[in-house]
Amino acid sequence: MKIFKKSDYTITKNGISQLETIPIGGIKQSILIQTEKPGSPILLFIHGGPSMPVPGVSNRGTDYTLVMTTKELIKNFTVVFWDQRGTGKSFSKDIPKETMNLKQFIDDAKDVTDYLRSRFKQDKLHLAAHSWGSVIGLNLAYKYPEKYFSYTGFSQITNWVENDKLSYKWLIEMAAETNNKRALAELAAVGEPPYTKDFKQWSVIRKWQLKYRTMFYDAGDKKSASFFSGLKIMLRSPDYSLIDIYNSLLRGFKLSYTDALIHDINTFDFFSEVPALNVPVMFIHGSKEKHVMPELITRYFEDLDAPKGKSLHWSEKSSHVFHFDDARENEQRLIRHLLETQCN
Repeated sequence: MKIFKKSDYTITKNGISQLETIPIGGIKQSILIQTEKPGSPILLFIHGGPSMPVPGVSNRGTDYTLVMTTKELIKNFTVVFWDQRGTGKSFSKDIPKETMNLKQFIDDAKDVTDYLRSRFKQDKLHLAAHSWGSVIGLNLAYKYPEKYFSYTGFSQITNWVENDKLSYKWLIEMAAETNNKRALAELAAVGEPPYTKDFKQWSVIRKWQLKYRTMFYDAGDKKSASFFSGLKIMLRSPDYSLIDIYNSLLRGFKLSYTDALIHDINTFDFFSEVPALNVPVMFIHGSKEKHVMPELITRYFEDLDAPKGKSLHWSEKSSHVFHFDDARENEQRLIRHLLETQCN
């Protein structure tokens, strides 16, 4: 029995609201296709995490996705959400742990792209991604510009080691300000980043990021994002069971964070590896962000060679996850960006 039953909207009989399970990277993975306008340009969205599938398959009929809203978006585009391997509807206990690495996630996303290009007979897609998904997404846009009209990065990660260094400094300052002796001791014991030894070392800074709510900003109203906002989306989903939620947040989390993936997260650097993009690019970042530090996206945006156009927008009421008002604005930004870049 669903705890939250009511959807924000339903798609008419002339549209598409379809959950599909397709073979990707040697396993079955799930995608959600939603549109009021079949044949319209495709927007593929890559969720964050790993193992946090919102926006994802759980978003059928839900306007607010923690990143943008979708009610208007589906009137203009065919929006596709994908649950990555090990997450939500794409979780399986039979997924080989050795496949949980950045290269495999990028290969999976490329296969999803090619599946959609073939299924809808379209040469190019629009691509958008959030947080961890932006590591996959920016790689795709750089390596395969012929497959994409545009790229949009929400809470774009550029260099995780440099981000951890900034986050570590901020956490030390917060712990000192709040006289949190335990936090100071644990952070001092683990030392400054990078954290490449094992999950236990890597998890200390995540623990204190969670304690200090780096992903969320409370604007003082009922529309601010929280952990419960994402959980509520999954609970009200017509496609998600409690087992799917458990698989995502617990079993999928444990499966996803392998030593290989932690190594990958700590060794990429888009400043040197992706100095240019041959597709129009838009970045949207929370101005209150304390999880993916704004300093880095600002510097990356300034350095990036983007001959087909680039823009950087700030969401004033948001940190890593977006306030509802900012999500609504993000939807309009996204619609304008996709329409403007359609012919590139």
